[in-house]
Amino acid sequence: MELARELADFLGSVEQRLGSMLADGDAGPGVKGDTLMEAARHLCIGTGGKRARPMLVRLFGGAVGVAPETLVDVAVASEMIHSSSLLHDDVVDAGMYRRARPTVNARWGNIVAVMSGDLILSTALHRLAHLDPRLTQTALAVVVEMSRAAITEVEARGNLDLPLERLRFIAEGKTGSLFGWCGSAAATLAGQPEAAQRFDLFGRRFGVAFQIADDIRDVLGTDPGKPRYADVLSGTPSLPILLAVARDGSLKGKLRDAWAFTTVNAERTRAIGDAIEATGAVELALERMNRELEAAVDALGPYAQQGMGTELVDWARKLSVGMSAQAQERSRAA
Repeated sequence: MELARELADFLGSVEQRLGSMLADGDAGPGVKGDTLMEAARHLCIGTGGKRARPMLVRLFGGAVGVAPETLVDVAVASEMIHSSSLLHDDVVDAGMYRRARPTVNARWGNIVAVMSGDLILSTALHRLAHLDPRLTQTALAVVVEMSRAAITEVEARGNLDLPLERLRFIAEGKTGSLFGWCGSAAATLAGQPEAAQRFDLFGRRFGVAFQIADDIRDVLGTDPGKPRYADVLSGTPSLPILLAVARDGSLKGKLRDAWAFTTVNAERTRAIGDAIEATGAVELALERMNRELEAAVDALGPYAQQGMGTELVDWARKLSVGMSAQAQERSRAA
């Protein structure tokens, strides 16, 4: 109970700092308000985001004894880097809704979305430079990795022959690299280079598992933020889709035929989605997710039993148990 309150207090501090950093800036003489910051607040403030990255920062920091107040700016920076990538992703994907709200590009247009993403990112990096220049350097490396993974993902659209290693590269770059930075940044502030390496590896493996879990939820229809089989609709070769195609060759032709059209109707999407599920691809994806989680826990080494390191292990275990339960519930309902 005390830990839950402590974590809630920390996230409350993160929300306050995030709000102050996204306050209207100097938009020029005679201009009322700040469109870019208004757009940023639309995405970042009070939208029910998971705040997984700030939570990771706190847990990693708690595993090496960093004071919570020292971690707030790192946690905020992690969320802002993530948010800037979401703004850019929504432009690339022409996304209209995120977290059950219109996206920034849907409301203000692509130019505002891109510029707002750039502003959020530069604001985060500027704040880190004042905290510790080493964190700025490593954060910049993560942004490069995220960008390369994002363009690889775009180039992979519709590719049902995508090697699984390439798909993992995308997941690690887009999600795992920032998760890992949350750990290495906290350990850097603690002056513990071994912990920085271990935490980075944990975050990367955990991030890949996190992405696999999202792919599985898409097939199970358990993600409240998007329609079921959204990956089929968007032509995204997710892990379950690639595993299903490897098991049932006829699915490749069905998907290619569907993706040849600009849109896929609901009936066809449902039929293909059900066929994917019937191959047992969800179970295979769960096995891969669990291997990533086990590797993540192993990477922690002695920190798995130190301070809040136990909470990192618990989070990994809960993700495994929770996703297995969702799959079993779906199987019983089918």
